[in-house]
Amino acid sequence: MKTIDLTPLYRSSIGYDHLASLLDNMFRADSALPGYPPYDIEMVDENRYAITLAVAGFTEDELNIQVERGVLTVRGEKAAGVEKRNYLYQGIASRTFERKFNLAEYVEVTGAKLSNGLLTIGLKREVPETMKPKRIAISSDEHSVIGHKPEAVKASKAA
Repeated sequence: MKTIDLTPLYRSSIGYDHLASLLDNMFRADSALPGYPPYDIEMVDENRYAITLAVAGFTEDELNIQVERGVLTVRGEKAAGVEKRNYLYQGIASRTFERKFNLAEYVEVTGAKLSNGLLTIGLKREVPETMKPKRIAISSDEHSVIGHKPEAVKASKAA
């Protein structure tokens, strides 16, 4: 099991203590999950991503995609009552699966498409305007910065 020392992060950052548990869960889940189904994560552009899972043999009705608390979960479960076949060799897996992906803040699922046995899930990061960097003007008037009006300051000194 890998261990990461986050002490330098805690020295200069506030509110990132949840990162330790996130990283711990990620390493634990990564070692416990089998490789099924295989998947790709692609950065389409600066704010768009795509996750593609190889789900050959599954129909749209047998797949479930949901997002809860920043975790994208993809489940596949074969429908009950499917006719039994007498395989000599079965290399195409059709077992139940569950894959989870942690989403960063402001990353939302934009849609999903199933084509040729590949399930592609679109994701987009949309940072709210209030969270984007903004330029702060520099003023030489100290009263405009702290919010006092010069008349109010003079009146309080005279009293």
